[in-house]
Amino acid sequence: MKMNFFRNRLVVLGLVLLATVLLYLLMGLGPSPPPPPAALQVVLLHGQAFTSKTWEELSTLSVLAANGYQAIAMDLPDAALTFLSRMSVELGLPMKKVEVCSGRVVAIITWTGTNPALKSILLNSHTDVVPVYPDCWKHDPFAAVKDVDGNIYGRGAQDMKYEEVGGHKGMESFIKHPEFQKLNVGFALDEGLANPTEDFTVFYGERNPWWVTIRCPGSPGHGSRFVENTAAEKLRRVINSFLDFREKEKHRLDMSECFTLGDVTTVNMTMVNGGVAYNVVPAEMDVSFDLRIPPTVNLQEFEEQIEAWCKEAGEDVSYNFAQKFMHQNTTSTEDSDPWWRAFSSTCKAMSMTLKKEIFPAATDSRFIRAVGLPAIGFSPMNLTPILLHDHNEFLNEQVFLRGIDVYERLVPVLACMPPLTIEG
Repeated sequence: MKMNFFRNRLVVLGLVLLATVLLYLLMGLGPSPPPPPAALQVVLLHGQAFTSKTWEELSTLSVLAANGYQAIAMDLPDAALTFLSRMSVELGLPMKKVEVCSGRVVAIITWTGTNPALKSILLNSHTDVVPVYPDCWKHDPFAAVKDVDGNIYGRGAQDMKYEEVGGHKGMESFIKHPEFQKLNVGFALDEGLANPTEDFTVFYGERNPWWVTIRCPGSPGHGSRFVENTAAEKLRRVINSFLDFREKEKHRLDMSECFTLGDVTTVNMTMVNGGVAYNVVPAEMDVSFDLRIPPTVNLQEFEEQIEAWCKEAGEDVSYNFAQKFMHQNTTSTEDSDPWWRAFSSTCKAMSMTLKKEIFPAATDSRFIRAVGLPAIGFSPMNLTPILLHDHNEFLNEQVFLRGIDVYERLVPVLACMPPLTIEG
């Protein structure tokens, strides 16, 4: 690979390790790669921060082509679908556009193998669209600057397929669509996280995201008086209950040698609302929390605990959910599972040590697992600090190039999986 490929190209943000999972499969196979042994499907969810003009100005695909790769743009908004369609024609790969809900389009690009009857592999990826604060960066966050150590700086350098808006109008809707059923998906690869050690982290499940708002009504009055039964008093009790529980979970994590963040429940107070003037005691106040609950927790009992905290806080205190994901499906990591065996044995053959964890945040994989399909969150980025969404996000070029090799080995093995016994 020519090293100037990495210089001053935003393409690195679209490619840097796993942002283009499909590219990893195609890299090194030449301009006319032979079809894989099984049907491969790639789903590219659009993002709202890019347009077709942006991609054309960046010369993303032309740069890749000049370096000997076949590549497909990904995570593009509706305005870029025409551009994407043209490129799919040039590459000889069919593309289908599916509006999963009003104004939300999923682009499906298919690479058909020699035996389309086999289960397909879903490769799900995106280009990161999280905003930046340029003054806090060492380098221009959109210039893909590579320093003397080979570290490539840029927004999205580490973040592959993190669904920033919840995925409800994306993957969750798409899975219910007939076009998803036609894909005949058997296994899915989605995003993971970097690992600062020699190990590679693999995520087989994730915590349930709950966003809850507690409403605290109370007696209004003048700010000069000791008004009884105020909304603020109830609010304080609610906050204390949630944050006391937060401290207990943090203590569990700190005291355990085997727990990771995905094994405990995190609680964070994110919004407080109420009041109209300095001298008016409000008739209502509310507080919102972001909860992330591991699959080992009984969700019904946890909601009952929230209800109990509300009752303890005072009369008429209530709660409602802005988000309440209830599925707790995990993907098998037992050696007896054929998909996991194929995945893990291929990694072992490359001398990779896998560390299995529950993903601490939320990805599109939760919707895939919810319908009973196995999904692994995996980004082969070891020896790398976790910097997604952070200032000075970077990835070393050698780690990036190693990731390409990893996917060149992994995807064909998964594509060769014979039908399972239960599939006939």
